[in-house]
Amino acid sequence: MKSWDLGDLNLKPRLPEILSSSDDARVIALDLAEGQSLEEHEVHERAFLFVLSGEVEVSGNGAGDIRGGQGLMVEIEPRERHRVEATADARLLLLLTPWPGDGHPGAMELREKLYTRRHAAKRSG
Repeated sequence: MKSWDLGDLNLKPRLPEILSSSDDARVIALDLAEGQSLEEHEVHERAFLFVLSGEVEVSGNGAGDIRGGQGLMVEIEPRERHRVEATADARLLLLLTPWPGDGHPGAMELREKLYTRRHAAKRSG
């Protein structure tokens, strides 16, 4: 059994700390200062975002913005594009499951990683 005092973590804004990682899930704590954001992105896993303190606005997939503070939980589907912005200094907890998700570079074999990099380079070039 492990435990963490989430309010007492010494985090720096925008520098996430991995608290736990296994084949089942990864748990990440993150501070965002007011006005900072995680720009639009997607993850390969199902993501659960918990607001431990502060306030955030979460937007994605044209579903409208979700705003909330301490106690807000947002579930984000695998590969669902989303953006998170702190509307006040915020401490967040992220649960990604399963870890790593299908298609995540960490779950790929070396051959698959090489193909993905080449394919991405062709699209951006």
